[in-house]
Parts: sequence; C-alpha cells; structure tokens
Amino acid sequence: MDLEEPIIIDKVEVNQKTCYHCGEPVRNTNNVIEDKQFCCSGCKTVYEIINENDLCDYYSIDETPGLKQDKQIRKGKFDLLESDEVKSKLITFKDQNHSHVVFYLPQIHCSSCIWILEHLNRINPDIIKSQVNFLKREITVIYNHHRTDLKVVAENLALIGYEPHVSLNDIDGKKIKKYDASKILKLGIAGFCFGNIMMLSFPEYFAIAEEGDLKLKSLFAYLNLALSLPVFFYCSADFFVSGYKGIKQSFLNIDAPIALAILITFGRSVFEILTDTGAGYLDSMSGIVFFMLIGRYVQTRTYDTISFDRDFKSYFPLGITIIENEHEIQKPVSSIKVGDIIKIHNDEIIPADGILFLGKAEIDYSFVTGESKPISKNIGELVYAGGKQVNAAIQLKVVKEVTQSYLTKLWNTEAFRAGAKEDPHQSFIHKLSKYFTYILFSIAIVSAIYWSIYDSSKVWSAVTAVLIVACPCALLLSATFTNGNFIRILNKYGLYVKNERTIEALSKITSIVFDKTGTITEQGESTVTFEGKALTNYQSRLIKSLTYASNHPLSRDIYKYLPITKLFPINFYKQHLGMGVSGQIDDHLIEIGSSSFIGIKSDTKFDGSFVHIKIDGEYLGGFRINNKYRTGLNQIIKKLAQSYRLKLVSGDNELERPYLETLFPKKTELLFNQKPLHKLDVIKAAQQRGEKVLMVGDGLNDAGALKQSDVGLAISDNSNNFSPACDAILLGSNFKLLDSLIRFANKQKFIINASFILSILYNVIGLSFAVQGILMPVVAAILMPISSLSIIFLTTILSSFFEKRLLNDKNHF
Repeated sequence: MDLEEPIIIDKVEVNQKTCYHCGEPVRNTNNVIEDKQFCCSGCKTVYEIINENDLCDYYSIDETPGLKQDKQIRKGKFDLLESDEVKSKLITFKDQNHSHVVFYLPQIHCSSCIWILEHLNRINPDIIKSQVNFLKREITVIYNHHRTDLKVVAENLALIGYEPHVSLNDIDGKKIKKYDASKILKLGIAGFCFGNIMMLSFPEYFAIAEEGDLKLKSLFAYLNLALSLPVFFYCSADFFVSGYKGIKQSFLNIDAPIALAILITFGRSVFEILTDTGAGYLDSMSGIVFFMLIGRYVQTRTYDTISFDRDFKSYFPLGITIIENEHEIQKPVSSIKVGDIIKIHNDEIIPADGILFLGKAEIDYSFVTGESKPISKNIGELVYAGGKQVNAAIQLKVVKEVTQSYLTKLWNTEAFRAGAKEDPHQSFIHKLSKYFTYILFSIAIVSAIYWSIYDSSKVWSAVTAVLIVACPCALLLSATFTNGNFIRILNKYGLYVKNERTIEALSKITSIVFDKTGTITEQGESTVTFEGKALTNYQSRLIKSLTYASNHPLSRDIYKYLPITKLFPINFYKQHLGMGVSGQIDDHLIEIGSSSFIGIKSDTKFDGSFVHIKIDGEYLGGFRINNKYRTGLNQIIKKLAQSYRLKLVSGDNELERPYLETLFPKKTELLFNQKPLHKLDVIKAAQQRGEKVLMVGDGLNDAGALKQSDVGLAISDNSNNFSPACDAILLGSNFKLLDSLIRFANKQKFIINASFILSILYNVIGLSFAVQGILMPVVAAILMPISSLSIIFLTTILSSFFEKRLLNDKNHF
C-alpha cells in the first residue's frame, strides 16, 4: 500500500490523516483549511481563532499540542459569571480598573498550553496579563473590567479549548482536595492478581513433573493468564500512556522502558502458554506492575505531604490587632474570623478582605499589581488583602477569612524575587535524567547483542531487568525531598523561607548586616521617660493619636507609655522613612522623630534612643527609650563572628554605641543615623567586594536593603510588619536560634550530595547485575521503588539527625 507523503509545516511533520490541532485520526475529510486537516469542526474552529490572532507559533512548540474539541460549549453555560455575587467570590482582587481571577484548567498538559494561555491578550486585548501555574493547572488572568467581563474571559478560554472548571465549591469558597481513587483501585487489583498468580505458580516453582499434575499446571497457566489481563490492560495503562505521550513529543521518558519491559514479559508469557512451550513469566509481569505502583503511590503521597507542609508554611508569624469591646488585642493572623474588626497600622500588610470601618485608607497594591501608586478607599468600601496601608491607621471589618496561601503566592510573585540562581545540583540532575532513558536503551541493546552471542537463554532476563531496575527518579528526588524536609523543619523552629532557593542562598552567605531597633532589640520591653516641658493632657492626646497610626517599634513604645485617652482622628499623615512621622490632627501639626528631622542639634551623652517632639513648630522635648536587647544576643554575636563578617546599620543616633561596641567584635563597623537609602548602599558595597550578604531587619525601613541582599531576613514580634521584599521571616522569640538555623541550612548541600551519590551507586550496582542476566525481572521491580524509598529514608534520617544536633540542643540559652 502506498504511503502518503508527509507535509512539512513550520518544521513540524504532520501526517495528512492526522488532525493538525490534536493529532487524532481524521475520518471526516470535510474539515480542511488549505493543506491542514482536522478531525472535527471544534478543532477546526480553534485553529481558525488561533490563526486569526497570529498565534500559530502554538503549533511549532509541540507537535499537535491541542486537545480534541468535538464537544460544543453549551450556549449560556457561563451566564452565572455575570452575577455580582458570583464575581465577588471568584475575583481575588479588584481595583478601579483591573480585576484578578484564578481559573482551574485541567486541560493544561504541555509547554504549548502555557505559551498560548500566556498570550490571551492577543485574543482579547482587554486582558492585561495571564500567568499559568503548570503544576496546579491554574491560570491567573488580569483584565480591564470596564471593557470586558468575567464571562467573556471564560468564553475566550473555552473557545481555544481550555474551558475553565468552575464548581460550586469555588463559588462557596471551599477547596476540596481531589484524590484519584483509581490509583488505589489499580494498586489493589495488581496486588490481588500478583498474589494469586504467585500461588498458582507453585507447581512451576517446585518443578512438578508427574503426568497428572501436568494438566493441573496447564490449567494454572491459563488461570494465571486470565488474572494477568486486568493487570496488563488496566493497572499498567498509565505506564503505556505516559510512554506514548513522551514518544509523541519526541522524548523518551522513564515510563517508556518500563512499558516495554511489561509488554515483552506479557507477550512472551502469552506465547509460551498458548504454544504449551512454558508457563511464562506472568508472576514477574504482575510483580513489576504491583511494585512499580507501590513506588509511585509512596512517592506521590510523600510529595503531597511536602506540599501540605508548604501550605502550612504560609501561616506567617504575623500578628494582627483585633478590636474587641473597645480594647486592642494582639492575635495571630490565622485566628481572624469573618466579622472581626481589625486595626491596620501605617505600613502594615492587609491580611484579609474587609470593609473599611474607620479611618482614611491609602492602599499601596504594588504587592499585588506591581503598581505603587496608592488607591484611596472611603468608609464602606471593600479593601482587598495584600495591599499595604500607607496612611494613618485604619480599621476594617473582615468579610473573608485570611487566605495564607494567597499571601504565599504574592510573596513569591516575580516582582519580589531576589533573582537567586538555580541550584546547580538540580540543573545537573535534570540534564542527566533527560538522557537517562537513551543511555538505558543503549545498555539494553548492548546486553541483548552480547548474550545472543554467548548465551541466548539470558537475553530476555538481562534486557528485561535492565529496562526495569534503572531509575532516574532517585536522582530527581535527591534535591526535592531534601528541600521539602528542610522547609518543614525550619518552619518548626520559626524560620519561614520563601522557597528552596532561599535555603541554598543562606548556606552561601559570608557577611551579616544587622538593623538595630526591632531587630536586635525586644519590641514592647523598653523603658520610656519624657524629658522636656511638661506635657498637657491635650498635647499628650495629640501625640498618642499620631503614634497610634505608626507601626515603628519606638512609636509603639511611646503609645503604650502615654495615658489611655480618647484619640483624635488624623486629617493628614505622612511617614518619613528612617526619620520620623508627621500628621495634622485637630488643626495642629505634630512632628515626631530624629533630631535631624525635627531640626535640632543631636545630643549623644545619654544611653538609649531619643524621639523628639514638635507641635506647631514648637519644640517640646522628647521621649528617651532605653532598649532591652534580645535574650542571648551576646552569645549569638560571638558565635556568628567566628564564621561571618558582621556589621550594624541603624537609623537611630549613636547614644548606644559604647554598649554595642562591647557586644560586637573589635573593628566591627557600626553605622548610625542611616537612612533606608544608606542601608541599601551598604549592602551593595559589600556585594561589590564579592561578599554574600544576609540582611537582618524588622521589615519596616529595611525593604530596599532586604531586597538587595542575597538573603533578606525579617524579624517578626507578633506584629504585622512583614515586608514582601524579604526572603524569610524569623519569629522574634527564636532569634536566639539564628546561628543554629544558619548552620542547619548549611547542611542542605551535604544531604543533597549524599543522596545523589546513593542514587548513582544504586543505578551502577543494579545495572551491573542486570546486564549479567542474574537479576530476575520481578526482583528488579522490587528494587526500583526501593531506590526511591531509600532516598526518602536517607534525607529524612539525615535531616532529623542535623535537626537534633543543631536545633534541638538543650544548651541553647
């Protein structure tokens, strides 16, 4: 039969009888555009839309990347999305012009999907941006709600073959974890059949040769064949599907040799049983499938566990002020409930959606949108989570419980990534695994040729064992499970890292730069005295009203020191980073801050910090605040000084220099009166000298330095001063563990290397036995998942060992 010549389109070879869009067989030749044939009108329509919008590069990334579109989208299917109530529950963020929505798209399966979905703005120019989360099969769409609608966005996605999955659980705000029960069913069926095939194979194992028993052996052989059918056609289907998809994309994945080994074993067994030349190897075939499924199940469950811990990482150590019975109570963010009245200070992140209840809101949503221009909100308007209040303190009535996973996603947004380099171990491992299957097939072919010459009876055993025993999974798991364990353990001790790259960067630091106030000092533990003209009750009330709006540790100390009184509303508020705050209250201008900000000469003859006060241009004196330094600071500094170059940069004056010189080693650079820009310059200068810098600050005036540093660490003392520029957050109560936590992070590289070496040794030893033909296929099937389990075991044991040695030390002060 003559074969039709293939057509070359955009360097992609497509058979005329194959759908240009999805690759399915073409049975109806009516769906044709030029020289491109389509299996159905749906695929043809999708192609027309893609072609009209100049998106045909979609087809050049992967061959036939689309999905079959034989189902028509029901008219009016997305009408529900026109409801304001539904929109309010699906939209994650909304400002004056733009809305953000996240859709679940189960159809996402390849790089072409990502490419076309991230170019939605060509199909609908009112879509500002679209970003795909491949692992979660989700897309975040930002669109102009004045020009287009949520329903139109959903229809745009559906038209190109990515119909969004919108369920009642999404609308109700509930997330039900999907679990594939078929995996358990396949594992159960494979285990049942494997056990029974083993039992029915006893006559063969014990070489029963009596004539009467030969008939029994034949009966058992056919029973084994019947039991093997569900194992081959159902339980092992995932290996064949995965292998086929890889070949279709011109890539040999690890499932390809496994599928080939199963096929060879089953095919040879069927031949032997039907020709009565042997009992076959159905026990090996079913054993291969059963033990491979066990390995995949354990691996998936372990991944899920790491993902679960990672989600709980998002319970940031943030505190929030909740108003109860006119009293302010500090509570963790995770305890916020719908209906709570929460207070948001100046420069605090808003953790939950709420209605503005009191005050004037000026919200900086750069954390969400990347645009720093503040948005004004009036009382009664909805304020979305993720923004930062840049005006005086406000109160919100919570309408949606805090979504820590949403804050985590924002924390990892591209705008705040520190640009950490990819882990070289991971990149090497992935490069190796890419060619692993090609190397594996080469070894199998060489083994087959060798044994066909010297001992043909070992050809099948050697080839099958080689195809099964080798496993790149262990190589890939080396970094994955190590990082997962480290994130979990660091969370346990109050260090919350943005991602695994932060752990790697933390292990490479050579220099540590400390801020002073709120970082190495205890918040809320200082002693405050006023020096100057005696304050009237009215003046005290004005000052307390202004400090109420500020989130700076010194402002909080002053606010707590002044007597309880009814506060004035603030007409105008401005924070001067690193200098002080000012505000217009009851027709008076109040200024609180450093001597340079107030405009007087600094006096450094006393200990402590000094906050100066001016009302309507008249200098009244100031508050002397004697700081209490963190427990164990002296020991921490001594330990860190042994391995790192230390430096202190502070926005305060030099009042406490003499005391700090006794804490830090000689020749340590202690810099005072440093504005935020100066702190940033200090970090840059150190990096230009080749140093890897850890910046430890409180997240308030240090955002620039935190972002510039190789690792930015924010200290949190039950206050919502989290900065999106930081790479990690440390509970203030666990500051004494800083040295141990850094030393623990240094062990990451050691554990990854150890597990990597173990996985290499496993593959070398396993293949050396397999090519000799002395490793039974069923034994190889048992060893392969054991290799993955050994990596899990090693990383867990070593992580726990270093945790106990470095972090769970009873000698911690």
